[in-house]
Amino acid sequence: MPTFEITPVQAADIAAYIASIQPVAHGQALVEANCSPCHAIGKTGESPHPEAPPFRTLSERYPIEALEEAFAEGIETGHPDMPSFTAEPGQIADILAYLWSIQDK
Repeated sequence: MPTFEITPVQAADIAAYIASIQPVAHGQALVEANCSPCHAIGKTGESPHPEAPPFRTLSERYPIEALEEAFAEGIETGHPDMPSFTAEPGQIADILAYLWSIQDK
């Protein structure tokens, strides 16, 4: 295995980067497990359910940061196909990190 000579600052930067991508990956896993049957959860593609908005366009409808309260209190919609659900604070932070990462810019 090759050795790399890096400074303590570079090592800290690498560690910070790795820590920053973990919430996004966990948020992606949560939405894949719970939301993908109806919503398009990636940067491309159509939602399997025609009335379910693709997650990459959520910021066009709602401020992403406003979804934190909705996830904590439980999301309920007017259509019967979407189940109501709540999430724990750590899960919410990870889901929001993932949603931010895929928004159409």
